[in-house]
Amino acid sequence: MSKLLIEDNFEDSFDSSDWSEAVAVPATDEDLLILTQKLSNYLVPTQVFFQAVAIAAYDGASAFRYADNYLTSAKHKNKRRNVFLLRKPLTNFDYN
Repeated sequence: MSKLLIEDNFEDSFDSSDWSEAVAVPATDEDLLILTQKLSNYLVPTQVFFQAVAIAAYDGASAFRYADNYLTSAKHKNKRRNVFLLRKPLTNFDYN
């Protein structure tokens, strides 16, 4: 009887959400297919694709975060690059 009381008090004194840890779950075949389709819609270097698949072998959610971060950073790089291409040069070299 005292063992039951101790267990009840122990469970009540700790909130399980405070102590829970995120468990890394490998990606399933369906998740890998979705990840491949997501990355194939854009021009992605093979190194990035293989890195995402390697991450998915250990943690599927991290692989999707990695792919999303790469795609958003690639979009921002292209936007910045296009702005510089539209600007006129600061100097004029037509002195001939």
